[in-house]
Amino acid sequence: MNRKCLLLIPLFFSSVIITACDNKPAVKTAMEPEVGVVTLAPSSVNIKSELPGRALAFEIAEIRPQVGGIIIKRNFIEGDKVSKGESLYQIDPAPLQARLDSAKGALAKAQATANNIRLTLNRQSALIKSNYVSRQDYDTTRSQLNEAQANVAVAKADLEQATINLRYANVTSPIDGISGKSSVTVGALVTANQENALVTVQRLDPIYVDLTQSVQDFLRLKEEKASGKIAQQQGKIPVELMLENGKPYRHTGTLEFSDPAVDETTGSVTLRAVFPNPEGEILPGMYVTALLDEGSQQNVLMVPQQGITHNEQGKATALILDQENVVQLREINAVKAVGNQWLVTAGLRPGDRVIVSGLQRIRPGMKARVLPSKLNTPDTVAEQ
Repeated sequence: MNRKCLLLIPLFFSSVIITACDNKPAVKTAMEPEVGVVTLAPSSVNIKSELPGRALAFEIAEIRPQVGGIIIKRNFIEGDKVSKGESLYQIDPAPLQARLDSAKGALAKAQATANNIRLTLNRQSALIKSNYVSRQDYDTTRSQLNEAQANVAVAKADLEQATINLRYANVTSPIDGISGKSSVTVGALVTANQENALVTVQRLDPIYVDLTQSVQDFLRLKEEKASGKIAQQQGKIPVELMLENGKPYRHTGTLEFSDPAVDETTGSVTLRAVFPNPEGEILPGMYVTALLDEGSQQNVLMVPQQGITHNEQGKATALILDQENVVQLREINAVKAVGNQWLVTAGLRPGDRVIVSGLQRIRPGMKARVLPSKLNTPDTVAEQ
């Protein structure tokens, strides 16, 4: 073999190696996005609605004087309990007593006048038959008697009013409750039915809690109550309460009634619940959260909140993977949030695989690769 042939052998093998490299399959560059899914399965769930509420006094009495005069005594301690009929203030009774005595005298005078005229009329009745008294004089006397009797009635009414006014000098509480801050002190001049209350008494046991609920939830609540899905106590729905500090309230209340009107600005309905309040733990004006037990619902689908979004029209939607791992968009009816899940009544079926992670990397029509979901709840089963 000559020198020229030896030089051609390496070139031949180099070309073979280069050709072999060129025939290697191309590396796949577009990777399918990875998503986490949960497979839906029917389950039972105990539903409790959380409704914002505000406490209100069961009864409120704004105490105002019904007669004018000088306050000579205050008979209560601000913030203490007062009983129905208990004296709160004493208005100086002397002027009122004088008016009462005057009314008694006026009544006695009117009665004496009426009696005198009656005697005159009786005498004239006997004499008119013998024509010793003219008919005109007789009629005049009878008219005077009628007027005198009317004056007696007026005097009696004045006496009754004077008696009532003297009684009003002792200002009492019309209800059992807690007294507030007094707006007057001893020596203050008050007038009958003045604008400013002397003090406010509030009955706090039991106590009202006004709750706010959307119209949609309110209608559903009425249907569930009528169908017997919601447990009731003597025809009333029991309600639990969470205080502002996050602690549960020890007493259970009941739902009493709903406002027949809808708030046009918020589209909500006001519900009123009543709670025992023997310890005075709830005060008027406190904001609380009511827990309304709507009972257990069977064979429902619960979807993690991560798997539900809302479109521009405000409708709830979910992305699912079909059998070929293609992303599909579903419009659903998510009626209620329960914990970290949504109760779905339409748009999804048992066995559907709802995408709960990797949502930002996909869109409908794309194929995706399934990863096991880390969401493990009794109402959903992770795709393995």
